[in-house]
Amino acid sequence: MANKWVYTFKEGNMTMRNLLGGKGANLAEMTEIGLPVPQGFTITTEACTQYYEDGRKINDEIMAQAMDGVKWMEEQNGKKFGDLQNPLLVSVRSGARASMPGMMDTILNLGLNDEVVEAMIKGNPDPAFERFVYDSYRRFIQMFSDVVMEVGKKYFEQLIDKMKEEKGVKFDVDLTAADLKELATQFKAEYKNQLGTDFPSDPVEQLKLAIEAVFRSWDNPRANVYRRDNDIPYSWGTAVNVMPMVFGNLNEESGTGVAFTRDPATGEKKLMGEFLKNAQGEDVVAGVRTPMPITQMEQEFPEAYAEFLKVCETLENHYHDMQDMEFTVENKKLYMIQCRNGKRTAQAALKIACDLVDEGHKTEEDAGAMIDPRN
Repeated sequence: MANKWVYTFKEGNMTMRNLLGGKGANLAEMTEIGLPVPQGFTITTEACTQYYEDGRKINDEIMAQAMDGVKWMEEQNGKKFGDLQNPLLVSVRSGARASMPGMMDTILNLGLNDEVVEAMIKGNPDPAFERFVYDSYRRFIQMFSDVVMEVGKKYFEQLIDKMKEEKGVKFDVDLTAADLKELATQFKAEYKNQLGTDFPSDPVEQLKLAIEAVFRSWDNPRANVYRRDNDIPYSWGTAVNVMPMVFGNLNEESGTGVAFTRDPATGEKKLMGEFLKNAQGEDVVAGVRTPMPITQMEQEFPEAYAEFLKVCETLENHYHDMQDMEFTVENKKLYMIQCRNGKRTAQAALKIACDLVDEGHKTEEDAGAMIDPRN
C-alpha cells in the first residue's frame, strides 16, 4: 500500500491534528459539521518529513497525490486548474500542529499567468472585473516572489508607491485596471532582474514551488528559534493546505475579516473583530486601509453577517472554547477560511474559563487546565 500523503477536507477531522496540522484538521472539522468551507486538501506533516529525508525534494508520489487532490478540487468546484475558460485559482498555506510565527506566509491567487488573466477578462468585459483580475495577478506575483522565491517585499512595495505617487492617489484601491496591469508587468521584470529567470507561468510548477516553500519554511531561522524556545520537536514538520480561492477583492459586495467569539483582552462574551470591503486577507492586517469593526458588517452584508453569527455559535458549541476565525465574503456569500482556539490575555483566560463552566461547556477541572500558568 502506497503512503497516503494527501487528505481532502472531507477525509479528515480535528483528531488528526498531528497528521494534518492545526489548520488542516480544523478545516476538515468545519467541513464535517457543515460550515461553508471552500473544498480543498491537506498535504500531511509526514510529507514534510519525507521532503527532508529526500534531500529537500518533493518526491513524485507526493506530487502525484497533490495533483489528484487538484483534480478532486476541480470536480468539487466546477473549475479547472490552468484552464482559460474557467480557471481554478488556489491559495497555499502552511499549517503546523502548533501555531508558529516565522512559518511561511500564505500565497493567494496561485494559478494565474498572462493567458489565464487575458481569458478571464475576455469572459467578463466589466471594467471593475478587469481591475479585480489585474489586482489579483499583481498580488500573486508579489507574494510568490517574496514568499516562495525570497526576493523580498520591498522591491515591489517601492514600485507600488512610485505608481501611486505618479497617479496622485493614496490607496492601492484607487489604482485603475491599467495601472495594475502595468504593475504586474513591472513586477515580472523585477522578478527576472532579481532571479535571472522568467516568472513561472505553468500553474503546476507554481504549485510545486509553493509546496516546497512551505516545507522549507519549517527549517527557517525564525521557526527554529521559536521551536527551541517552546519545546516543539523538529520532527513534527508542517502540513500544507491547498484551497480554492474565494475573492474578498472581487467587488464592493465582497470583503474579508478576522474575528474572535469573545474579547481576547478582557474575556467578555461579545464578538470582536475587523472587516474590510473589497479586500484580500492580508489587507486587514497590513494596515494600508482602516478596517471597519465587525459589527458594521451587519449594515453592509446583513445575510452574511447573520450566517456568521450562527457559525460563531456553532463553533463555540463544538470546540467548547473561544474561537479565532478568518473568513471571506464573495458576492455577499460567506466562506470560512480558518478557525482555531483563540489566544487571550491572562485576565481574559480566567474570565473565559469561568464563563465556559457557567455556560456548561467545561467542567471546573477542564477549565482549570485551560489556564496557562506561564501567562
